[in-house]
Amino acid sequence: MKINMMFLMLLALVIITSIDSCHSKKSPPDSKEVAEAQNKATFDTTSVEDDVQFAIAAADGGLLEIQLGNLALTNASSAEVKKFGQSMIDDHSGANKELAALASQKNITLPQTLSEKNQEYYDDLQKRRGKAFDEAYTDFMVKDHQEDIDEFKKEAKKGNDKDLQSWAQGKVPVLEHHLLMAQQTQESLKNK
Repeated sequence: MKINMMFLMLLALVIITSIDSCHSKKSPPDSKEVAEAQNKATFDTTSVEDDVQFAIAAADGGLLEIQLGNLALTNASSAEVKKFGQSMIDDHSGANKELAALASQKNITLPQTLSEKNQEYYDDLQKRRGKAFDEAYTDFMVKDHQEDIDEFKKEAKKGNDKDLQSWAQGKVPVLEHHLLMAQQTQESLKNK
């Protein structure tokens, strides 16, 4: 009887511990925040700290553009929106590979998954289909590329790391072209 009672008490303790650990599980850490923390120790007191922050944000933004482009291929109803989405996949995949190679040379850690903020954008758009997706996606792409152009121009003009500065400068015309494409796609949707 003592053994059975001990067994039951031990079993109850295991169950309670298991339940408690299930409730205390957190979502995985934000990849952008992890990259920022890893870079902080290396670059926090250097003249390239802002350049490192730019690289992290550019990588996070590129990941979002790629994933939203893939989403456009499945959720959009407009052929133009799908074509635009494919352009985002192609161009941002290439840009992210270039940035990853550059960051690797400089020992900069970049995010490998979407930040929490960008995941929220993705999750919101993922719920939409057809015309509702087309409109929300192109509206977001116009706004996002306007912001990206400003950030890339700032890095191209004021960056302290010459390689990142040059990379950003080379991407400004591509981003301006993306903005024009997004605006044209947005306008074509309004005329339908």
